[in-house]
Amino acid sequence: MALTSPLQDESIHQAPLHIISTLLAENSNLSAQDHENIIVAIAPLLENNHPPPDLCEFFCKHCRERPRSKVVIEVFTPVVQRILKHNMDFGKCPRLRLFTQEYILALNELNGGMEVVQKFIHSMHGPTGQCPHPRVLPNLVAVCLAAIYSCYEEFINSRDNSPSLKEIRNGCQQQNDRKPPLPLRLLRPEPPTPPPPSPSTPSIPVSSPPPSAVNSSEILVELERNNNTTNAKRKGGPARGDSEPNLIDCLLVSPALNTLSIQLPAQADRVLGCFALILKMLSDYDDWRPALASLLQPIPFPKEELKYVIQRFAEDPRQEVHSCLLSVRSGKDGWFQLYSPGGVACDDDGELFASMVHILMGSCYKTKKFLLSLAENKLGPCMLLALRGNQTMVEILCLMLEYNIIENKDTQLQIISTLQSTQVGFRMYEQLCDRQRELKELTAANSLISSVLQDADLARLLSSGSFGNLENLSLAFTNVTSACAEQLIKLPSLKQLNLWSTQFGDAGLRLLSEHLACLQVLNLCETPVTDAGLLALSSMKSLCSLNMNSTKLTADTYEDLKAKLPNLKDVDVRYTEAW
Repeated sequence: MALTSPLQDESIHQAPLHIISTLLAENSNLSAQDHENIIVAIAPLLENNHPPPDLCEFFCKHCRERPRSKVVIEVFTPVVQRILKHNMDFGKCPRLRLFTQEYILALNELNGGMEVVQKFIHSMHGPTGQCPHPRVLPNLVAVCLAAIYSCYEEFINSRDNSPSLKEIRNGCQQQNDRKPPLPLRLLRPEPPTPPPPSPSTPSIPVSSPPPSAVNSSEILVELERNNNTTNAKRKGGPARGDSEPNLIDCLLVSPALNTLSIQLPAQADRVLGCFALILKMLSDYDDWRPALASLLQPIPFPKEELKYVIQRFAEDPRQEVHSCLLSVRSGKDGWFQLYSPGGVACDDDGELFASMVHILMGSCYKTKKFLLSLAENKLGPCMLLALRGNQTMVEILCLMLEYNIIENKDTQLQIISTLQSTQVGFRMYEQLCDRQRELKELTAANSLISSVLQDADLARLLSSGSFGNLENLSLAFTNVTSACAEQLIKLPSLKQLNLWSTQFGDAGLRLLSEHLACLQVLNLCETPVTDAGLLALSSMKSLCSLNMNSTKLTADTYEDLKAKLPNLKDVDVRYTEAW
């Protein structure tokens, strides 16, 4: 009746499912064959409806007991596909999420194992480059993160012995009222669990290797000092008795250690590996990667698959992807902080951290602002990696010196010493010193250009050295005239020329137009030029910015210049006839 009724009412399909749920609760001693018969019988009702919570438990039980059953593939697959495509909130029905987790673990028990899971993930994405179902990715991420969190839940609860958020909402805040969590099937321990430790002496089941030695003891001390400060700030925060325990805080047990090893049961480790591999699969889809980067929270569980995901984020050229490597808000570490040397997830001597710095420096952040952030928070790790010959970090330290990011003289000397300790650092620091010397010479030359500068002074200045590579020259507010054009045409690389408020006229413009083909920016504001000289500029096809403010430009000449200069984008014609 439910299948053939023309009425479009959800309760028509839900009523038989609730009846079956009640019957299953009354008949718990059913055989495995009875289970399969019931599932096959109700399969048509599930084509357009989510299973109710009690029925989800029944499905979970079947996935645990008979993961290789044909029912799992033939009946449960379309049900799980519908859940992932149409579910809007797992919080309202968490058993749907648990059923999806158990279904994926059942697929992992088949002969193909993760290959079967990979085919299922691919079927959810679809064969095209863009996934047509926007809810699939958020639901898959929610399923994976819930499963990963459940792997560490016993460790977290044993650490601070606090009730979970769900227990607080249900009013079970007293320890004797607390109910055991609903874990995945592989997380149920066989032997009885020991009694929880008292709140005064919490035990942390973490075994950690001794800190590895580095060449520079000063940098290691600085790293430890910075991390101790950060850890102290965390401990000084509000009490966590009214919120879910934070996995990152649980892992921050010793600031001086680069890697941490949490002892998980073998079954839990298999569950962790399965869902970590799914995250790895999700990161391989280009259209899913931006949303995945924004959905994933920094959970530094020790799995290579997660590191692969973060590496994909770091390699992605799109700003919306690699910008998610940084923390969302101040005081909350992101992947960038967690994978830096001294961070809780760093186990590769900072190679991934250096890769993140490289992509962030080259794309989405203002260079000086990002350098200031690195100098304030990550100077120690940058110097440590530079000592190991990492070229990206050597470039970072050179830029800090070049932009005067570091004000402390002792720190500057330490950076210079670090650069001179390696061959690549010594070479790049030497190049930096050469650039600084050239800059000082050019600054000294520019200081001679004052308001009393005349054509003869400019000729004498340009003949005193080699300025063939000069690209930018400002003669604004000087006494030069068109005669100085004889000297200006000796600068073939000149791209920007400022002649504001000078006596430079039409004759000089005609000479410039014949020789300076590379000129891109020209400022003629408040000069005595007229249409006769301005028309000659039509041959300078590289011009993209032209200032003719307060000149004798006419409207016809302006229209002619616009037609003949295709690259002209920035034009100032105020206080002229063309205005």
